Formats: sequence, C-alpha cells, structure tokens
Amino acid sequence: MQRIPLFSFFALLAGGTALGFGAIFMRLSDVGPIASAFWRMALAAPLLWCWAIASRRQDESAGRRITFTPALLWAGLCFGGDMAFWHLSLHYTTVSNATLLTNAAPVLIALWLWCVRRVRFGAVFIAGMWSATIGAVLLVAPDLLSHLGGARLLGDALGLISAVFYAAYQLVIKDARDQYSTARLMAWSTTITGLALLPLALLSPQPFLPHTLAGWLPLLGLALLAQIGGQTVIAFASAHLPASLSSVTLLIQPLTATIAAWLLFGETIAPVQMLGGMLLIAGIYFSRRGS
Repeated sequence: MQRIPLFSFFALLAGGTALGFGAIFMRLSDVGPIASAFWRMALAAPLLWCWAIASRRQDESAGRRITFTPALLWAGLCFGGDMAFWHLSLHYTTVSNATLLTNAAPVLIALWLWCVRRVRFGAVFIAGMWSATIGAVLLVAPDLLSHLGGARLLGDALGLISAVFYAAYQLVIKDARDQYSTARLMAWSTTITGLALLPLALLSPQPFLPHTLAGWLPLLGLALLAQIGGQTVIAFASAHLPASLSSVTLLIQPLTATIAAWLLFGETIAPVQMLGGMLLIAGIYFSRRGS
C-alpha cells in the first residue's frame, strides 16, 4: 500500500476523459485515419516545444535531462503504433469498441509487472481492476455481440494490436518521467510520433488535407483536447502514480466515448451498458483504494 496523491489521480481522470473525445473528433474529421493522427501530433508539437523551451532553465535547476535519449525515441514509436492502429480501427468498428479494445492495456500492464518486475497486487486492487475491465466490456457488449464478423471483426483486432503499443507506451513514459519534465517528454514523443506517422499518412489512399477551413476544427480539437489536454496531463499524473493504477483509471475513456457517441451520433446506450459504466467507475474507485 502507498499513499496516492489525489491531485495526480484526479488529473489522470481528467486526462482520460479528454482522451475519450479523441474518437469523436476523429469521426468528425474529413481526412484519413492515419492523417488525422498525424495532424493531431503536428498541430500539438509546436505548442509543446514552446512550453519545453520556456521551461528549460527550470528543468536544468531541477536536475532533469534536456538531451535526447533512446527512451524518448521508444515513447514516440510506441505511441505512433498505438495511434496508427487505433485510428484505423475506428474506421472498421464502433467508437466504443475501438476505445475499449485499445484500453485493454491495464491487463497487459498488470501481467507485465507481475511476470517481469515481480510486482504483487493486493486483493482490493485486483478486484477493482477486474470490475473496471468487466464494466468496460459491458459498455461495448451490444455492439460486440451484434457484429461478430466482417469489417467489425477486423476493427476489433486492430484495436487489440493498438492496446499492446499503448501498454508499452504507458510503461515507457512512466520510466522516462523520472528523467524528463512533462513538457520535454511530450514535445519529443509527440514530434517523433508525428514523423513516424507522416509517411503512412502520405501513402494512405484517404485524404491527407481537409477539404475546407472548417475541416481543420476537428483536427485542432484532437491536438488541443486529446493530445495536449489529455495525453500531456496523463504524462504528468503518471509520474506520481503506480503504472497499474494509471492504466486502470484510463478505462474512463470508453465510458466518455460511449456517452459522447450517444449525444452526438445517436449510438444508443442499453441497460447493460449503464451497468457496465457503474462497474467501471466502482472498479476505478477500488483500484485507487487498493493501490
């Protein structure tokens, strides 16, 4: 058991909620899925670099690193893999399915910590993790049961692949935050992710540029809300929280995406999904209590 900083925990919840809107902005954009992921990085990177440059002296006085290391490269490449497969999955399956499956990361992270780092978890945390996971599954159960083949199945598989990259990314940034400030970590990782996605976006048959000026608004929303307001806040909070708790708390994303999709796209919320939402929230609460 360790003391969990409440500010960091609620910052993580806020960041996860902001990330939940990423799927919504991506659906509203008129560019290809990989292109939308690239523009999310390209539009966010300049602002993050301004922040990193402005905080250089503070980083130096605090003894944080400002030079490039392989950890930053791995963070960018892992996040690039997550973004590529997740954005592709959104074109073949529902918002809730894609968001859930890419957030299967908590189970993967828990298995990694248990097998490789020999971390042992308390009963309360394990119960909370499974409650949150089952709740997240129930959130997408109606869609999952009614679309068991074809393109939906391909989209679900792509979502699971993205979960592997997302789990690796969370573990990498957890370790990298011991060396780097949030600003510098996110500036480097966002830039590397964007560079990794650029050739894929250019080779994709879908449009690379929006057709109208209004088409830039969803991409700007991805950059400001999902990348800066979501992923950057998560990187800050993860430095002060166990990786296992962070990954479980981020399951708030499918709940946010499901509610937003109901409000904007008319995707219905069944009673079983309401039960799933309650189990998910209870699971996050008990995961925090057991950490």
